[in-house]
Amino acid sequence: MSFSNLKRNRDSIEKLTKAIETTTQSAEAGSKDDNRMWAPTVDKSGNGMAVIRFLPAPEADGEDGLPWIRMFDHGFQGPGGWYIENSLTTLGQKDPVSEHNRVLWNSGSDRDKEIARKQKRKLSYYANIYVVSDPAHPENEGRVFLYKFGKKIYDKITEAMQPQFADEEAINPFDFWTGANFKLKIRKVEGYWNYDKSEFDKPSALLDDDDKLEKIYKNLNDLNEFSAASNFKSYDELKKRLDYTLGLRSEEHTSELQSH
Repeated sequence: MSFSNLKRNRDSIEKLTKAIETTTQSAEAGSKDDNRMWAPTVDKSGNGMAVIRFLPAPEADGEDGLPWIRMFDHGFQGPGGWYIENSLTTLGQKDPVSEHNRVLWNSGSDRDKEIARKQKRKLSYYANIYVVSDPAHPENEGRVFLYKFGKKIYDKITEAMQPQFADEEAINPFDFWTGANFKLKIRKVEGYWNYDKSEFDKPSALLDDDDKLEKIYKNLNDLNEFSAASNFKSYDELKKRLDYTLGLRSEEHTSELQSH
């Protein structure tokens, strides 16, 4: 979709809300060395702040593209080492870890359930952002990046499009002209980053210059690459890796576990 068409036919909140509902009902590809990725920085106390703007779906994704993509992955350690892999459930396919965890959960054993919890899939989202303010790294300001975030921030986006109270106006956070900057506020709570204080600012145009906005639009990263088949191993490859991680020495052991 061209930039001129983007401005005329901007994604409605209804469309994005429908996508959120579909995502919820139906349920990592980026490298840490990928210089397209942005991440917030915290101080020694675990506090940090930045201002970012979520951006619309890239031109390459067409008119039906969404401004975010959802990914599932697994990361856990077993007797045979670490298992760090993207989950085929991202693509709506069967995944050996999910199947194995289902067996554990249904075993009736509290110990098995605890193991399944530790091995459960993790949910992440990717979107294009524009960095408005990054006090720790001001060189990032005014640039487009990919941003990986979790359910907490996704819920903030959802709440902006589906406000709970009558005096709150729904906004499309991904819109260049009527969206809003996102004030990312991080605190360390019980050893983990906490985003509860994060919030959207009042709606406003990202920039008062369509020529500059068009340049940003043409510089957006294609999100479809994250769900490309090349980022996922086959079921058999993942099963082999899982067996090795779990210390299962033969197919016989694997079959025995799955039969229970």
